Amino acid sequence: MADHQEASVTLPSEPASVAVARRFVAGVLGAWGLPDDADAADSVRLMVSELATNAVQHTFGQSPTFRVDVRLEREERLRVGVTDSHPRWPKRLPAAVQQDNGRGMVIIRCLTAEAGGRLSVTPTEDGGKTVWIALPWPAGAPAGTGTGR
Repeated sequence: MADHQEASVTLPSEPASVAVARRFVAGVLGAWGLPDDADAADSVRLMVSELATNAVQHTFGQSPTFRVDVRLEREERLRVGVTDSHPRWPKRLPAAVQQDNGRGMVIIRCLTAEAGGRLSVTPTEDGGKTVWIALPWPAGAPAGTGTGR
């Protein structure tokens, strides 16, 4: 078993890509041994949906694509990052009760903390950023041979 496995996909910044990103990550997690019906898999899919949605909606057309990276480090830590080329970093927006949006980062922060993980943002060389979630790999979930997409 390799100490490090990874997979990534680059998608156009359009709404249909959010579902593609979610399915991609679900497929990778399944290949690495995390059952599709596991609570951790549900949480990661939701977080990826929110991060991908942010990459599409909040880059205002200035990032024509976004990338999703999935990494499994020593069967201990799962890292998922969504990268776009827009320079503005995510902000915690006040979400009024009547609003239909504005809660994505709050959801991600809560799910990440609940799983014992952490959220971080790192700059990219081209002036954009990657929003990372790092989570403990669920105990008992074997890491398969995976695919290096």
